[in-house]
Amino acid sequence: MTLTTVPERSGLDSGPAAGSRARRRRPALTGWAYAAPTALFVAIFFVTPILLVGRMSVSDWGLFTGDRGLNAPENFTDVVEYRLFWPAVWFTVKYTVVTTVILLGLALLMALIVQESSRWTGFLRTSFLVPSALGLASASLLFYALYSPQSSPFGFLGVSFLGTPTAALWSTVALIVWRFAGFYMLLLLVGLQGISADVYEAARLDGAGRRQTFRYVTLPLLRSSIALCTILCVTGSMLAFDQFYLLTKGGPDNSTLTIVQLIYNFAFFGGNHLGRAAALSIMVLAALLIANVLQFRGLRGKEG
Repeated sequence: MTLTTVPERSGLDSGPAAGSRARRRRPALTGWAYAAPTALFVAIFFVTPILLVGRMSVSDWGLFTGDRGLNAPENFTDVVEYRLFWPAVWFTVKYTVVTTVILLGLALLMALIVQESSRWTGFLRTSFLVPSALGLASASLLFYALYSPQSSPFGFLGVSFLGTPTAALWSTVALIVWRFAGFYMLLLLVGLQGISADVYEAARLDGAGRRQTFRYVTLPLLRSSIALCTILCVTGSMLAFDQFYLLTKGGPDNSTLTIVQLIYNFAFFGGNHLGRAAALSIMVLAALLIANVLQFRGLRGKEG
């Protein structure tokens, strides 16, 4: 009797399976290769500075002396007890609310005006959008020349555009609305053009007028675009610095001092204390995160 032995499996038999695994792994490696530069950029220029600011916020860190050891939570208590902290918080909140309401309301009106094609649509869209191409610092200097008594073409009116707290606030709001209304108009216009014409046709067949169509059709379907504009506007207003630094320097009598200006003052004036500036920066970051989360939750809740 002849016995036939079955040869053991060699490593060569696993070749097709190994090749299949390698082919499945290749797209993942390609994706990581594409994402690596962005991840490295974020780690160097975003994560690392935040960690450094967090370390500075709990340290006695001077602009010229460097780190002199931990002092938590002294920086945070010093910031809250500072005499200009709560006035700066109140003014920043007031400025944010006023700017967001006026800016988004005007931007929505502009988007509705240029939504439908007409003879003047191209001209109006271009006119509304042109100020957005100008840098905020350049726009601030332009409006400073308009408001200055020496160079203002409105000097004959005898109006002090920046001389009182109320006038300084509304003069700055006018600058921001002029500069950013076209940008938010563009975002809302994209949302309006994404609404199907069939929806409006169905509303007309149901007997809905212009007001009812706007309230029950346009606004609900435009909610995502409005939420995006609101988040951008609130974030930008809470971080306002350039316009007030160039127009008012926080005056008159610190009445237009914002939170970011206060951070700047802590860092480069008033003792050159980077630790207090970092502590206030952490507080502003936390406030922004809370505000954005609440806005996202509100949007999701309405959609649900």
